[in-house]
Amino acid sequence: MLDANIKTQLKAYLEKVSQPIEIVASLDDSDKSHELQALLNDLVSLTDKITLTEVRDDAQRKPSFSLNRKGANLGVRFAGLPMGHEFTSLILALLQVGGHPPKAEPEVIEQIRQLEGEFHFETYVSLSCHNCPEVVQALNLMAVVNPNIRHTMIDGALFQREVEERQVMAVPMVFLNGQLFGQGRMELGEILAKADTGAAARDARKLSAKEPFDVLVIGGGPAGAAAAIYAARKGIHTGIVAERFGGQVMDTLGIENFISIKETEGPKLVMALEEHVKQYEVDVMNHQRAVNIVPGDLAEVQLENGAALKAKTVIIATGARWRNMNVPGEKEFNGKGVAYCPHCDGPLFKGKRVAVIGGGNSGVEAAIDLAGIVSHVTLLEFADELRADAVLQKKLYSLPNATVIKSAQTTEVTGDDKVSGLMYKDRASGETHWLELEGIFVQIGLLPNTDFLKGTVELTRFGEVVIDPKGHTSAPGVFAAGDCTTVPYKQIIIAMGEGAKASLSAFDHLIRTSAPD
Repeated sequence: MLDANIKTQLKAYLEKVSQPIEIVASLDDSDKSHELQALLNDLVSLTDKITLTEVRDDAQRKPSFSLNRKGANLGVRFAGLPMGHEFTSLILALLQVGGHPPKAEPEVIEQIRQLEGEFHFETYVSLSCHNCPEVVQALNLMAVVNPNIRHTMIDGALFQREVEERQVMAVPMVFLNGQLFGQGRMELGEILAKADTGAAARDARKLSAKEPFDVLVIGGGPAGAAAAIYAARKGIHTGIVAERFGGQVMDTLGIENFISIKETEGPKLVMALEEHVKQYEVDVMNHQRAVNIVPGDLAEVQLENGAALKAKTVIIATGARWRNMNVPGEKEFNGKGVAYCPHCDGPLFKGKRVAVIGGGNSGVEAAIDLAGIVSHVTLLEFADELRADAVLQKKLYSLPNATVIKSAQTTEVTGDDKVSGLMYKDRASGETHWLELEGIFVQIGLLPNTDFLKGTVELTRFGEVVIDPKGHTSAPGVFAAGDCTTVPYKQIIIAMGEGAKASLSAFDHLIRTSAPD
């Protein structure tokens, strides 16, 4: 199952295991069970700390297996074959079940231990989803730390009947005690805050008690990280408040235009950014959403949980989000056939008919990727011509199961409890048509995350923060950088430069406003 190189690396990792691990596998005679059996046998062969018991029981999901520690009651289970992006989740679970301490702050571990009640989490994933492992790994960690918590990772592509019954049409999708808990990428802190109902009030009190910052950055993407690093290097009191550190980059799979690095992935770049920020004395307040800014000599940044942070200067770096079509049915069927990440959710539509909305590079790339999974993909473009690079268009037109419809205006997403199709208008003839579909992937660009700034700083009609060449906004002491601003070309490397520039401008403002008359 595993090649010699992987076995060598894995053997070195498993030397960190200090306590015996029991694997109990529920198998049948399927090919996937035989593959799982081979994988588990490989693990057992690498260390005497792991024992394997194979059972032919009436388990709900086969193949599946549980990980436990002798004398303990840990609730970690994998339903399916955890390969692809989930192989790392398996290795981390083995280490943690085997007694290796998890990488989490002591106060976070203690908060998990203090959770009361019974928590049975189930996470549906696809093995090609780069967002899923973070959710799986966070819930596995919680199950190892607290015996009242149980977690099962479920490969949605393998358990199709279950996926259809529960209407899982986007991953990761998490259920808690049988009820929908959350969807999409979630970090450990987000999950814990949602499970621990008293966490928000405690956080608000703690945050409001902080001393005023010299520079407070709102947003943890490339622009925000660069701004914080540049500020902290000046030796001034710096903080970052972010809804999700990494922002949109966390959802980016391949990055090939970041100068000096030929190729990387979004989550890897975010990990490097976070490590760089933490080299300095930056107060990182993650999983916190800003809802208002009150400018002044000492600006106030109000958070969703009721907290209020004070700062001499503020840098807005809130980035952007996927643009919606804003047609009837889109919101209602989000996660029920309407999706925005073909890499994550594409495998759930294997053998089905889907559409991609948008003829730019993202849309055409999505259609090409999906064509290798689905039975047929239809790309709809509003304009008369596709906007994607010529090489991508050539590839798309060469695919036998892909259709391109130009001058098409999507007017409605149709369905009952899930997507059944879409309506579009031919802009040339004015005729309306219906496409029978089971999935719709929206790829029509980005919208700035600036709704909370209306009435505070000047915005364009597109919602972008208006800035001058130095990053100043219309409010004194408030600066902005990155994809949420009027700067042209929304690129990671440009956002970083803009973040650095805004930080230097904020520092200059501090010097000038604090200088004696």
